[in-house]
Amino acid sequence: MFYKLIDEINKLKELKFDEISKKLEDIIFNTDNFLDIIYNIGIIPESIGHDTTEEKAFSKLSDIVLARAFREIGLDSDVLKTRGNSADVYAESKIHKYSLVADAKSFRMSRTAKNQKDFKIDALSKWKKNEDYTILCSPYFQYPRKKSQIYKQSLEKNVCLLSWEHLIFLIENKIKEDKYLNLKNIWNFGNLYSEKISLKDSENNFFDNFNKKFCITINIDNAKLNNTLINQINIITNRSIEEKSYLENEINTIKNYTKEQAISKLIKSQKLEDRIKHIDDFIKKVQL
Repeated sequence: MFYKLIDEINKLKELKFDEISKKLEDIIFNTDNFLDIIYNIGIIPESIGHDTTEEKAFSKLSDIVLARAFREIGLDSDVLKTRGNSADVYAESKIHKYSLVADAKSFRMSRTAKNQKDFKIDALSKWKKNEDYTILCSPYFQYPRKKSQIYKQSLEKNVCLLSWEHLIFLIENKIKEDKYLNLKNIWNFGNLYSEKISLKDSENNFFDNFNKKFCITINIDNAKLNNTLINQINIITNRSIEEKSYLENEINTIKNYTKEQAISKLIKSQKLEDRIKHIDDFIKKVQL
């Protein structure tokens, strides 16, 4: 289902972005194969070019998947339509009367260097505005393994560092918020945990503690969550084979280019003609 969705994104690239978003929402909010999508959504396929319409569509897809995931665990949720300087997903608990905003993150396997700006903790805390909680949802294994400023920032600003794997676990185990289960104890982890540690430890990876709190809240043994993480490692490993195969095929294709094809591809990859057009468009506006 996931790769069919990627094919769909490639077919939709000629449409306006709002039309693409609407079609993706129709697919995600109505599919019966949602788990297959959420298993894979944390990894941007190498077949999707960097800084392209397809990459923007994939980013929107991840927002829609996050909204559907919140619905699966009993919250009312939707993708926000506002553009820029705003969170992408809104959710609320009708039962326990709280609200939250969230941002979805996905990464390429081929991009290993990340910094704290990639996680947008500070921006998310500002986008919270009048809502009760803020969540960043990223692939579990893309969070820094040891010390990082993002852990300190998340505690200071009470931004919950969630993962796609945590949501997978909730959905697989059919966990839904009800009058007896209040998930705000997960979203509010930053406030609760920051009271227990010293400032010098605030940059340490806290996921062992977060996972314990997560499992206690939903009353499921921590070992079951570890099984989900192990299963996800297997899925990621299989994805790595797919992604490497795509890149290897690209290498072989390029090796067989004629000189003219190679020149044309290089010009296109550098977006040289597009940049010339942008300069011409700018001059036209200035002259008006």
